Amino acid sequence: PDRIAGAFMLDPTAEDAVERAKAAFDEMHLSVACLFPAMHRYSVAETEKVRAIAALAAERPGTAIFIHFGALSVGVRKKLGLPSHFDIRYSNPVDLHPLASQIPNATFIVPHFGAGMFREALMVAHLCPNVLFDTSSSNAWIGYETGVRDLADVFRRALGTVGPERLLFGTDSSFFPRGWHEAVFRDQLTALHAVGITPDEARAIFGGNLRRILRFGNPPG
Repeated sequence: PDRIAGAFMLDPTAEDAVERAKAAFDEMHLSVACLFPAMHRYSVAETEKVRAIAALAAERPGTAIFIHFGALSVGVRKKLGLPSHFDIRYSNPVDLHPLASQIPNATFIVPHFGAGMFREALMVAHLCPNVLFDTSSSNAWIGYETGVRDLADVFRRALGTVGPERLLFGTDSSFFPRGWHEAVFRDQLTALHAVGITPDEARAIFGGNLRRILRFGNPPG
């Protein structure tokens, strides 16, 4: 339990979504609720159950709300030949601003630096100190992000806006046989070295921040 924290996907448009989130936090001692607005087709800014779930997290230290914005692609669905009827009109990180600003005790994690909506994600994180970035994925979205040349550029801009204490390393490891994705780790380590982070900052990004946020090692509740 001091090395593993549980997360769960949740569709907040479901009738019993708030009850499911409460049970996940309190009975199963899971730590992170994962929301995918483009997948389940709702606005983070306009869905009251999202606000209720964020309020639950705010009352429970050691929990967080992970919200996927930007381009959304689920690799395992492609592998299985399944359609992905997502709607990225609901994928703008700006939608998070009213929620994060009004519930400052909740911790929000935006994966992949906003996955193609980097500028918008930076704006929200600048305004809301409870918004963090996860660095996972191949970050292929860099190819259509204006003014970003490479991963080092991404880290340089993110560090300039949120600092090292709000970056969470993500491996993007996933379904087997891929498993541990070492290339992502090495690419990010190289990029961070290029921008000149200190050993203490590296330790924070590569594990310390997540341990602090989710309170690893503390008993449930």
